[in-house]
Amino acid sequence: MNFLSFIRKVEEKFRDPLPGFPAQIKMSSLARIHQLMNLFQANNVIQSSVLLLLFPFKGEVGLVLTLRKEYEGVHSGQISLPGGKFEEDDDSLIYTALREAQEEIGIDPKRVQVLGQLTSLYIPPSNFLVTPVLGFVPFKPEFIADPHEVAKIIEIRISDLLDDQRIQHKKIKLKVGLSLKVPCFEIDGNVIWGATAMILGEFKEMIKTIPVFWSNPNEG
Repeated sequence: MNFLSFIRKVEEKFRDPLPGFPAQIKMSSLARIHQLMNLFQANNVIQSSVLLLLFPFKGEVGLVLTLRKEYEGVHSGQISLPGGKFEEDDDSLIYTALREAQEEIGIDPKRVQVLGQLTSLYIPPSNFLVTPVLGFVPFKPEFIADPHEVAKIIEIRISDLLDDQRIQHKKIKLKVGLSLKVPCFEIDGNVIWGATAMILGEFKEMIKTIPVFWSNPNEG
């Protein structure tokens, strides 16, 4: 198994039905499930997309996340996938994800090979309907954080995502002043929760049977 063999295995997974909402809600609080079931109105949502970018990293497969800067908004200071709102000039939600990733982490969209899309997820606090786009580059990128939007770039190993011991339940203080106990991934001191954790939960379910290591430790 090497990086491109892993990618081919992921590509094959798109021939099967996606794990979908049942996989997403494993990383969701009961309060959020209630919101998702009762607040979704497809005609009023804001279309958006995010990029799950895979790359060779420390002898296995890596994934890039960002820590948002603090701002006046419901997702301020959270760990997220690069992405954002669909704009009128965007050709597709795939284009949106690649454009936003270029703006936020400096990745060249022309270098990214898109594998497919995961299940769209409604985010009640911001009224966004987010479509996750899965892509890869066959090299370790040099990420460049947008100083206006990104406080830190976070690179994680897929093996950590697959490790069930990384799943914790923590009390998170929300912007509205309330605290909520939520399931999250805790990886290298980073607490990943909310919509990002739900998206990663589906991705985890999709790839859980695929080996993520390979024989050449110098690759990536």
